[in-house]
Amino acid sequence: MAKDANFTLVQLRYFLAAAELGSMTAAAQRINVSQSAVSTAVTHLERELGVQLLIRRHAKGLSLTGAGERFLHELRGFLTHADELAESARSLGSDLFGELAVGCFQTLAPFYLPRLLRQFAESHPAVRIEVHEGDTPAMQESLRTGECELALLYDLDLDADIEREVLAMAPPYALVPEGHRLADSGSARLADLAEEPMILLDLPVSRDYFQSVVAKAGGEPRVRHRTKSYETVRALVAAGHGWALLNQRPAHDRTYDGARVVDLPLADHLPALPLVLAKLRGVRLTGRAQAFAAVCREALRA
Repeated sequence: MAKDANFTLVQLRYFLAAAELGSMTAAAQRINVSQSAVSTAVTHLERELGVQLLIRRHAKGLSLTGAGERFLHELRGFLTHADELAESARSLGSDLFGELAVGCFQTLAPFYLPRLLRQFAESHPAVRIEVHEGDTPAMQESLRTGECELALLYDLDLDADIEREVLAMAPPYALVPEGHRLADSGSARLADLAEEPMILLDLPVSRDYFQSVVAKAGGEPRVRHRTKSYETVRALVAAGHGWALLNQRPAHDRTYDGARVVDLPLADHLPALPLVLAKLRGVRLTGRAQAFAAVCREALRA
């Protein structure tokens, strides 16, 4: 019969720091212990598990073995739940508390985060939420590394290891400046705009989506300007530099400089873009994350 592994949470945290930083020295500095303490902890962990987790390369730092990669993936979730278990024991049945890290696609953040954070805080005031914003590849990586438990994203080019739950649908619409020939038409077809210059929201994955929408309608986008800023897209359209495709509608039609834009529903039969709550497949959410997910469902589905 194999003996039970004998290691501590402290040793696991030392290994996590060494694996993430790729250096025993850097890990020791982060944790504020001696380098020998980190090295000894990792060696003990490997001996107890009977597998090599890290490859030590002189003057080149550390790298994970295949077993180390798999162990690190499982370890992040384990430590998260270990923290939650300790907090639950301390709270003895009181409301949730502690820290929760959530991610949000950068253009969605100003539309949804303020309301979600307010509603969550009303029910769980003792939970401190840390928000990470970024594009789709960055948010997926944050879920994989454990930097975030949950992320609010569009269901665009998400990988198979990302589990998603659809919360809402966001159909694309055309944005034109005030005074545009179609501004008072109530709707538009992409064919009506195909020959005009386009302002493209130039984010990874998003740029391909917007260009594909035009292509599905039989056109070829004539991109005049590209920008990674949602509000810059609106400002350029308002100033008459072109038209744009977007999915989220602000509550007002003014840009930062006071100019006006007009959003037009598309008469083309185009699929709406799913807005999803995403997590890493196979990872069990903490109680804090489950509570935040419940708030998202209630707020967005309403």
